Amino acid sequence: MEGYLVIATYSTEIDAELAQATLAAAGIESFLKYEDSGHMMPVLQQAEGVKLLVAPEFVEEARAILTTPPSEV
Repeated sequence: MEGYLVIATYSTEIDAELAQATLAAAGIESFLKYEDSGHMMPVLQQAEGVKLLVAPEFVEEARAILTTPPSEV
């Protein structure tokens, strides 16, 4: 994950995974970074959040995808 940048921090693992799935659907690879000591201390996740990381060349596109409200079909 060296060289990847944090584009968002989520308070729950579920929210982070939903954002990651949204990026995956758009073809953008991303990674989640947990601050919970390998799931042994979930309270740290609440304090530090779950970080969503992408490659530098996808930062702008990923942020735009995550901040654009879904359109009604």
